[in-house]
Amino acid sequence: MTLDQALAFGILGATVALFLWGRLPYDLVAMLALLAGLLAGIVPMQKAFTGFSDDIVVIVTAALVVSAAVARSGAVETAMRPLLPHLRSRRTQVPVLVAAVMLASVFTKNIGALAIFLPVALQLARRTGTPPGVLLMPMAFASLLGGLVTMIGTSPNIIVSRVREQVTGQPFGMFDYTPVGAAVALAGLLFLGFGWRLLAAGRRGKSAPQGAIAIEAYMTEARIAPDSPLAGATVGALQALCEDRVTVATLLREGLRRDAPPDDWALREGDLLILEGEPEDLESLLARARLTLVGEKSTAEDVPEDEKTVVEGVITAESPLAGATPSGAALAARFGISLLAVSRRGKRIRERLKELRLRRGDVVILKGEASRLPDTLAALRILPLTERGIPLGRSRRSWLPAIVLGLAMAAVALHLAPVGVVFFAAAVAMLLLRTLTPQEAYQAVDWPVVILLGALIPVSEAIHTTGGTELIAGWLSGAMDHLPPLGALGLIMVVAMAVTPFLNNAATVLMLGPIAGSLAQRLDLSPDAFLMAVAVGAACDFLTPIGHQCNTLVMGPGGYRFGDYWRLGLPLSAIVLAVGVPMIALVWPLAK
Repeated sequence: MTLDQALAFGILGATVALFLWGRLPYDLVAMLALLAGLLAGIVPMQKAFTGFSDDIVVIVTAALVVSAAVARSGAVETAMRPLLPHLRSRRTQVPVLVAAVMLASVFTKNIGALAIFLPVALQLARRTGTPPGVLLMPMAFASLLGGLVTMIGTSPNIIVSRVREQVTGQPFGMFDYTPVGAAVALAGLLFLGFGWRLLAAGRRGKSAPQGAIAIEAYMTEARIAPDSPLAGATVGALQALCEDRVTVATLLREGLRRDAPPDDWALREGDLLILEGEPEDLESLLARARLTLVGEKSTAEDVPEDEKTVVEGVITAESPLAGATPSGAALAARFGISLLAVSRRGKRIRERLKELRLRRGDVVILKGEASRLPDTLAALRILPLTERGIPLGRSRRSWLPAIVLGLAMAAVALHLAPVGVVFFAAAVAMLLLRTLTPQEAYQAVDWPVVILLGALIPVSEAIHTTGGTELIAGWLSGAMDHLPPLGALGLIMVVAMAVTPFLNNAATVLMLGPIAGSLAQRLDLSPDAFLMAVAVGAACDFLTPIGHQCNTLVMGPGGYRFGDYWRLGLPLSAIVLAVGVPMIALVWPLAK
């Protein structure tokens, strides 16, 4: 082992140790690793920041933006709405979401399949109180397993097909992976359906997002529009539409006022409703029932919609709004903002928003021009709460984001462009179509994860440039000379599983694929089985967040630490090995 190889392995080992220690932020650890590589001379100065332009970084960043746009659109939630009422416990939520993501990964790129269902999982977690960390890691692992079934599901399958063409002259076909991949995926599905309890035994990730203080239900006003499906329906039908998560506190109609109207009360076009519920549930009802949010009409009309934003804040004792009404304070005329909703702890609000006398401690949702809103909040002595993605008044329900994502997946499947280019184009399309504002897009990106990937990629490449990969190949050749065929097949899969967290799956296949082919020929065995073992092993990185972008994508939203992944990933890796090796030998006989 040369000095450069020793330095490369030493830095990589120290980085993994710091990740497992968990006392330093993971993005800081990655930056320290890059700095150490530069100081040691194993990472060239001119290549120090090439990791930030790597396809993986582009894919993860763009996927987060696309995922945020899909979340705001509500398209996937609409498609899954018939199932959602039945997913009230973790025992039903995990298997259904895992199966959905796994099935989608069979026909689309696994990162895209995960991006589609990530917003649904987060919304479900918020509504039911399930920690997102219980749902997201099983979904990420399911996306990797589903990708095994066809050639387009994951990058290792595509690369292995090319390696086989170089070795035998004939590439693998689209469904050559299906028998082995389907068996492994089914075994993984059965395990993940109950294996999530291993996460519950340790860290569960972040709990459902909450504000900085305890917030009870909000009150807002909405009017039944002419095209609303609720015109002529009943109050009970309205509340059933949102599964009774929104309450009609008061109904106003041409001088008639009815507090707590009964379920059989008929609704008419133009009725004004005072509704009570969580912001996400209110927004969902407004979109599904085509109700008009009354408070939005007072927002400045000369400001484009994509330049407006929504904030949540608390009225302080010094606020001029304490003791005043919104109409009396002339919020729209003087400050260019509108009051969308109010939450008052311990009291149900039945007054109209414009007539409500605000109090110290009221939590309000305000909408206005993004550039002016911070100064306006300061002038009104309103304390903004921690950002928690309030959708009321800014969510733009549309199928456009889902259509854009579908077109992107089709482009990837048809090999019209590289995955990074396709996802980047999809993210740009979301901004052009105004399904997201630029500010919302920047907020959607988990920047510590981007730093993690960009800093570690050059360090990982140093293992190859210093000759470390050749050193590993030599050790591997010596070990396999004394193993039976099935043992050699299992060892190549284990090595692929062990290497891919640090080299990423594409690099692992490029390194191990030719080695596996030549080893099979030296052992006078069929190379097909060994290449298939490399594909399965490289695609099944369940031990770290850095080997595959799907694992990285859920790290921030799930609140995971580096060491959390092995809790669920280690037994799943053992299952893949136990099922995959005999299935490969059965489908692809070892003997020539």
